[in-house]
Amino acid sequence: MVDEQALREALKIPLADTDLVGLGPKYEGKVRDNYLVGNGRRILVTTDRISAFDRVLGTLPLKGQILNRLASYWFELTRGICPNHLIATPDPNVMVAIACEPLPLEVVVRAYLTGVTSTSIWTAYSQGHRSFCGHALPEGLAKNDPLPSPIVTPSTKAAKGGHDESVSGESLVQSGVISQADFDLVEQLALRVFAFGQAHCRDRGLILADTKYEFGRTPDGQIVLMDEMHTPDSSRFWFAESYAARVHEGLEPESFDKEFVRRWLVAQGFAGEGPIPTIPDDIRVEASQRYLQAFERISGLSFVADLREPQARIQQALASYVSTVI
Repeated sequence: MVDEQALREALKIPLADTDLVGLGPKYEGKVRDNYLVGNGRRILVTTDRISAFDRVLGTLPLKGQILNRLASYWFELTRGICPNHLIATPDPNVMVAIACEPLPLEVVVRAYLTGVTSTSIWTAYSQGHRSFCGHALPEGLAKNDPLPSPIVTPSTKAAKGGHDESVSGESLVQSGVISQADFDLVEQLALRVFAFGQAHCRDRGLILADTKYEFGRTPDGQIVLMDEMHTPDSSRFWFAESYAARVHEGLEPESFDKEFVRRWLVAQGFAGEGPIPTIPDDIRVEASQRYLQAFERISGLSFVADLREPQARIQQALASYVSTVI
């Protein structure tokens, strides 16, 4: 485990954005900077940016390295279950991938009745709704209870600065966002890889409560998983050993996902609108410690941080990679 001092050193060299030369057009997402380098390949740089409530909130030390390594770990582990876009990881923050055309939806798989945002399944249920994204929900559930079975609840992909909207798969098909055949395939792949993720996490004393996937189409027409998978940014992980007791006492499950930061923001009165509160260094460091715990517990690997200045390091690694491979 990286010690607290290293995280505080990393606070001084945040990877908030990138400006890498010679890599082609850049597209900036909430967390990842994407460069189209030609030859059917895309370079994704996972920055230290953290987002919640569809807003970029600031940075967490070493977050990009942790997320990139964990996403790469899962992509390699699940290649035989669901095809994905990963080609190589030439730097701790960098993934080289197939240049896919993203499908215009996010695929959320939920196994528990939880969440704190206005679009969460728990918020809808607590307001009396018994149907969510086309799925009927039983009476008598409490917050953080398991659902009868995992469900796919897609959402629209809002433009940068906008808000995603949870919808049913049927409405997406009817509006022409995606074909029925493509949605059926995406739903099948999402449930398959989620079931694998749940089993893998269960063996490590964790509960994978929900997650978000993004799918894209390769140049040859194959639909593959892309972006990231089963990281603390895209997923909710709970500790299995304390889950039942905490829920029984009306407490939130112990977790090491970005829900920790969301809850801190909510406690400051921020839920996505208005000025973003400045996140104190102590909160940023603790959040990164949770990301580190997630990586090591899920993967069984020790995380080794690279504390070199990130922009120059990434530029050097990619210059070498592009010149020899792409």
